[in-house]
Amino acid sequence: MHLRVYLFLLFVSPAAILADEPPIRVAVFDGPGVSESSTSLIAALENAKDRIFQVSRITPEQIQAGKLAEVDVLVHPGGSGGGQGKALGENGQQAVRDFVRDGGGYLGVCAGAYLATNDYAWSLNLIDAKVVDKRHWARGKGEVKLHLSPGGAEFFGQEPNDRDMVVYYAQGPLLARREWDDPSVPNYESLAVFDSEIAEKGAPEGVMVGTSAALRCLYGEGRVFCFSPHPELTEGLQHLIPRTVAWLARSGDPEESGKVIPAEP
Repeated sequence: MHLRVYLFLLFVSPAAILADEPPIRVAVFDGPGVSESSTSLIAALENAKDRIFQVSRITPEQIQAGKLAEVDVLVHPGGSGGGQGKALGENGQQAVRDFVRDGGGYLGVCAGAYLATNDYAWSLNLIDAKVVDKRHWARGKGEVKLHLSPGGAEFFGQEPNDRDMVVYYAQGPLLARREWDDPSVPNYESLAVFDSEIAEKGAPEGVMVGTSAALRCLYGEGRVFCFSPHPELTEGLQHLIPRTVAWLARSGDPEESGKVIPAEP
């Protein structure tokens, strides 16, 4: 099966065209465990104003067949992390790890963030993180407030004294460092933590606040970024998706060195 490729050229600034930069090739996972939020994620890339993204959908079978060699960044969108991980199978999971280790970028949003952890049998083991309170993963949906780190404010383009952000949340993972340190999996930098919570359906209160909502790390020669909430579903924050994908692809990188601040224990 050939990849269905959509070249999004609308709303591109003249500066980006004059720079003659090659398009960033992005593959969005398309298979079991993927929700309709993937269409909003693709739209966020389509509407990017200063970069060109060549976006394709990619199936588990295509990943297993080596098609990741044709892209710069892989995105696992919202839905079910377990559904996506199981659909990849061991061969597909290893293909994703090899892709990132060799210099590719990985963006996990909600379900894709669950998938990036090393806390489940179907996990990709891209970040040294556990999911807090897995029993109450279906804790509800709605707007939550995030508090950004200084590095997070810089990355997301916020003023240094404006480090709060309201984002739509839909049962994403509450991420935290493991009680033990796995030397084979990279530590992460937390760019934002939850500063308010949703505790429905029997979920206990006082658990969500302080856990990581947005994080990144280096993995081999590649880069990993995870959002627990959904900027692509939040009015006014859709631009964070192309900004993050560009960082993952090292295009217009705000931190040319690529250094990531080690996470605090």
